[in-house]
Amino acid sequence: MSASRIKHISPILAAASVEETVSFYGEVLGFQVVLQSADYGIVEKDGCTIHFTKAHDESVMEAVRGHAEIYIEVEDIQEIWQRVQPFRDRYKITELAERPYGMTEFHVIDPNDCLIFVGQETR
Repeated sequence: MSASRIKHISPILAAASVEETVSFYGEVLGFQVVLQSADYGIVEKDGCTIHFTKAHDESVMEAVRGHAEIYIEVEDIQEIWQRVQPFRDRYKITELAERPYGMTEFHVIDPNDCLIFVGQETR
């Protein structure tokens, strides 16, 4: 057994606009802003972080749009489901549903077309 334990994993996602992306994760999903500049941003919730780096070339965004996915497992899916309701007219958000793999979840698309799964183990 290795003594070198993983403490944390943070995705680093390309963003067309770091400001817009950080704002989305804060407003819609309840993350706190840790760092925000024109080129880099970090949001945090409950000790978990997501990093964003500015894509300085549209060809980068063309390559990653629709190809990044994140799964956020939560303890109270109903609480976050209620939180996202006011944003359903601005962002693509699926209905809350029980999945055959034992999770109750919904999906939301961020401003960079990253698919975010938000789920809780079905009780």
